[in-house]
Amino acid sequence: MAFRFADRMLAQLDELGRISESPDFLVRTFLTPEQKAAHEKAAQWMREAGMSVEHDSAGNVVGRYEGTSPDAPVLMLGSHLDTVRNAGKYDGMLGVIAPIACIADLNRRGKRLPFTIEVVGFVNEEGTRFGSPMTGSRAIAGTFDPAMLEAKDRNGISMGEAYKAYGLDPAKVGSCARKPGSVAAFMELHIEQGPVLEHNNLALGVVTAISGARRHRVEVTGLAGHAGTVPMGQRQDALLAAAEAALFIEKRCTGTPTLVGTVGMMEALPGAMNVIPGMARFSVDIRASDDATRDAAIDDVLREIEAICARRKLKVSVTELYNSTATPCHPALMKAAEEAIRAQGVETMHLPSGAGHDAATLAPLCPIGMIFMRCTKGISHNPLEAVLPEDVELATAALLHFIENFRTVQ
Repeated sequence: MAFRFADRMLAQLDELGRISESPDFLVRTFLTPEQKAAHEKAAQWMREAGMSVEHDSAGNVVGRYEGTSPDAPVLMLGSHLDTVRNAGKYDGMLGVIAPIACIADLNRRGKRLPFTIEVVGFVNEEGTRFGSPMTGSRAIAGTFDPAMLEAKDRNGISMGEAYKAYGLDPAKVGSCARKPGSVAAFMELHIEQGPVLEHNNLALGVVTAISGARRHRVEVTGLAGHAGTVPMGQRQDALLAAAEAALFIEKRCTGTPTLVGTVGMMEALPGAMNVIPGMARFSVDIRASDDATRDAAIDDVLREIEAICARRKLKVSVTELYNSTATPCHPALMKAAEEAIRAQGVETMHLPSGAGHDAATLAPLCPIGMIFMRCTKGISHNPLEAVLPEDVELATAALLHFIENFRTVQ
């Protein structure tokens, strides 16, 4: 079966999925040669679709399709092009490729709208390399914090140093901030990353809100010692404290609707089989659809980590890396998204997003909206991530309908 949009889009997504820092799995992180290669590829497709292209001061790639009213606020579309480690090839990337396909269709028809359209491939949505996510969308929203430049990767390279090596000035990252009123709205198409749509036998859904998230890095310091000679009751094992904390996070976040907690990274040092770990580092990621629930869980977790370390005679240091509030989508954009989906002859539903997205970061700048597309078994952040070609076709057609019928919201 031939598709109007999906055949070319899926080929492009396959091509992006081959741009990786590892030959064994997909990983493409912030300010790497692989990021640059992916952005150049997206820029090529933007130009072919009829857009002018800019690589801005934060590293985002921005395609621009001029409208008939140059002074009108722009409609911004897009998503991210970076990945987690061992990633799938649709998370983020679908939300960049789909609007490029829409612009290409408009351009083939010679159609210009009363407003300019921008398609953005954002950098560092995931925060995989430095722990601090959303750099690209923060810069555009005008909320970039220069303190983020001090964050370091596993090799001790700071974000600021990485920007210099990449060819960008870290002092100018925030200079791509848009002026208030210059962006009419931001709409992001994204795979759901969960099983709700598939469970309801629906291809597309309208996002109501994006959950707030807080991330911390925890470093526990004990005393390294010989694995064979130090009695169990006299050890200062940093890793066991980290493990105990991880189990508490699971217990605290289980049973409360929308509350989730994850320890996604854990490292034991010095990392030898016959040495008691004298240091452990781990991450804490806690999210909920309302900030009070999330913050209460964070308070309990941090208090318990302190108690665990005190009981085990360990030192602990906690650094907050990221803090985003729960963000509602704009009612007018939700309505427009629902109308665009129903115009394709299919039903839809409203659902929240438990994952963070660039859309939430842009909320201080402009009204935001999101359309979710189902993914197989709800799997994401995993090479098993998969989509149906017919869903890609339907989602892109719905996005094009949204674009062509967009009206500035109040």
